[in-house]
Amino acid sequence: MEDKSIKGKLSYIKSKINNLKEKYEYIKSVITFFKWLFLSTSIGIIVGGICSLFAHTLEFAVNLRGTYPKIILLLPFFGLLIVFLYKICKDDDDKGTNTIVASIQESSDIPFKMAPLIFISTVITQLAGGSAGREGAAVQLGGSIAKRLGKTLKLSEDSQRGIILCGMSAGFSALFGTPMAAAIFSLEVISVGIMHYSALVPCVTASLMAHFVAEGFNVEGEKFLIHFVPMASPENLFKIALFAVIVGGISSIFCIALHKVEHIFEKYIRNQYLRIFIGGCLVIILCVVFGTEKYLGSGMEIIEFIYLRGEAEWYSCLLKILFTAVTIGAGFKGGEIVPSLCIGACLGVFASDIIGMHHGIVMACGMVGLFCGVTNCPLTSLLLAFELFGVSGAPFYLVTVAVSYMVSGSHRLYKKQQILYSKTATNYDLKE
Repeated sequence: MEDKSIKGKLSYIKSKINNLKEKYEYIKSVITFFKWLFLSTSIGIIVGGICSLFAHTLEFAVNLRGTYPKIILLLPFFGLLIVFLYKICKDDDDKGTNTIVASIQESSDIPFKMAPLIFISTVITQLAGGSAGREGAAVQLGGSIAKRLGKTLKLSEDSQRGIILCGMSAGFSALFGTPMAAAIFSLEVISVGIMHYSALVPCVTASLMAHFVAEGFNVEGEKFLIHFVPMASPENLFKIALFAVIVGGISSIFCIALHKVEHIFEKYIRNQYLRIFIGGCLVIILCVVFGTEKYLGSGMEIIEFIYLRGEAEWYSCLLKILFTAVTIGAGFKGGEIVPSLCIGACLGVFASDIIGMHHGIVMACGMVGLFCGVTNCPLTSLLLAFELFGVSGAPFYLVTVAVSYMVSGSHRLYKKQQILYSKTATNYDLKE
């Protein structure tokens, strides 16, 4: 009887200890929540404000270029200015968004000077007509600012990684106006096959806060609502699946072109001043050869035009790839996300007549499919589709994202992005 009584008491004590542990874990989680609520809200406000200024400055630069189109002739000289700025700041080995991705994977440093440099150099590129986007710059801005705050507050390495992810989400959200996609993007883009769910609440908070701040400063997000969506029949979904195979292939071509052109420039033109000057001259020559300047800039103007008109030439997507590859490869600054959306839009509108579907839905699928293929972020792509185009075409977006993700293989925009698990096999230890 005595033994049973002792065992009973021990069992009771053990259960009490377990209950205390559970309560402690709950309390610890609540404390962590409020800690990150404060940090991510701060990041959202700071990054949202700076990216709002960035957005309005870019708008001014683009409008100025529209008023004075001959400014394209100064592109090579503006390129020299960009290289000079990076040289005097001793950051001439800048790797752009790859630096942000590497800092999370390897806990490497992000120089705070990246923020003002990418701000100024992207504005210069847009002013002169370089074919580059802006969201990549916003991600770099957000990551750099967040890293500085993390170091100032003397956060742990793990917390610093989390706060960089917050900055990335905040920058993307403020500039593009898609807070749901932005929140997931930074969690998904670092390593293909896993997601950094520990940063989910911080990234969601930072993204939403940055979006609210940007709205307060009249930064308008892009919307291309699709008003006519065909029935999601097996026949129509099969057509979209076949189209998505082509989209995945074009996304691979875009990534290959970007990296190959950059490699050729670096291999054969070692001097950065000469490299960017020649690159600027090549962009001008391309404008003369093809008799158009519409492929300059981010490509958002093209998207808006074909969204309304429903017309695009078969070669538009290839020319946008060429213009962007030369611009980025030569050393001009900016992002690749909007150009990828432009390429997908052109491809979708052209293909819509071939597959016999309304140009709006096929254009939307082309944009989201290209984005997925180059970033390897299927969940982000799906959320991006909902925010840009509305949810009525959800089955078509889902099929496009799934197929494009699978067939795009190991190609990616960011070289530092790790593809940890195969896209085509279920054995999780298989790496590509």
